[in-house]
Amino acid sequence: MNGNTPKAQTRPFDVVIAGSGLTGSILAVALTGKVRPQLRVALCGRAGADRNDPRAYAIAPGVRLMLEVLGIWERVETRAAPVMEMRITDSRLEDVVRPLMLSLGEGTDSDAPLAHIVPAGALAEAADSILAESAVERVDPGTFRGFETDGGRALLVGSNATVEGTLVVAADGARSVLREMAGIRTVGWDYGQSGVVATLQAEIPHGNRAVQHFLPDGPFALLPLPDNLYSLVCSMPKDRADALAALAADELKAELEARAGAEIGPLTPLTPAVAFPLGLHLARSFIAPRLALAGDAAHRMHPLAGQGQNMGLRDVAALAQVIVEAARLGQDIGGLDVLERYQRWRRFDTVQFAMVTDGLNRLFSNDIGIVRALRDTGLGIFDRLSGLKRQAVRDAAGLSGDVPRLLLGLPA
Repeated sequence: MNGNTPKAQTRPFDVVIAGSGLTGSILAVALTGKVRPQLRVALCGRAGADRNDPRAYAIAPGVRLMLEVLGIWERVETRAAPVMEMRITDSRLEDVVRPLMLSLGEGTDSDAPLAHIVPAGALAEAADSILAESAVERVDPGTFRGFETDGGRALLVGSNATVEGTLVVAADGARSVLREMAGIRTVGWDYGQSGVVATLQAEIPHGNRAVQHFLPDGPFALLPLPDNLYSLVCSMPKDRADALAALAADELKAELEARAGAEIGPLTPLTPAVAFPLGLHLARSFIAPRLALAGDAAHRMHPLAGQGQNMGLRDVAALAQVIVEAARLGQDIGGLDVLERYQRWRRFDTVQFAMVTDGLNRLFSNDIGIVRALRDTGLGIFDRLSGLKRQAVRDAAGLSGDVPRLLLGLPA
């Protein structure tokens, strides 16, 4: 340690979570409550960090089971809508009819939802309310200025105080300061695209169907919410996205209706459109001595498959189980041998999925004739292969392979 390190203001924690967004907050929930042995957890960041997030997330079935176990789902269920079918087209703006290329959900041997659409703010409020009733300590170390390890402890150095723990979890987002301070590099690229989100009121009942149009300038998705609302999630080149977000309400309405197609009917924007940049990045390592990366600090990918937040919450499920099992066995929860279990569990799955979303984005974000013909043929063949469709749905649900206990609806 150096002489400029602010003095620690509290006794050591078992786990220090840097970042109070959804990933960090839900990890804190997962490490408290009925977990045995009891862990002393610090959450660095203010409550309500994500309550004004305009996005909505497609929560996969496995993640929903985890949220049920943690007591979060019962607090958001009335604000969530099930997706019973996903209808996918490959079309152009001028197409009067959007030919259906692929349908997921309808006609399968399961009546379970493909996912539930949940506003980000609802999830943040639910997690915050549980944490307010828990033993988790909220700590404000100020601006992160350093990360140090000293024997069997880690020190998160802030402008106000130093927080000490056996393990520090970097859940501080895509531009993670902790990841950079730990010397962990990333690989990735900027897509030159922005995502646009808004909440829309529909006149024609959506029937809990989600729609995704692959348009020449990028995917355009309408995700069902209660009260016949849609959450809009689309991506396009940055200049077009910025122009769309700057439109007045009546102009935005006309533009979105043109993109949605005639069968969707009139749409009324209830919130302004918000654009945010899209890119791919993967940390070269998910761990360092006494440090684990989770959520966007470890990986960020294109939202077209709706799995970005699910991947972060799968990190939570795996990391919580690794920590709890190590604590029960009396192992050092911040030791590299323990953290390697987490990395082995999550890194391959994350890299594989990131490459899939990257490939899909490149395949569908263009209007080259031969490419359109090949992808439409591929979608048509896939649509007729019911066994392959069922497996794809199961993979997206997070229920394939070596699944953490939380994603099976069991305690960590």
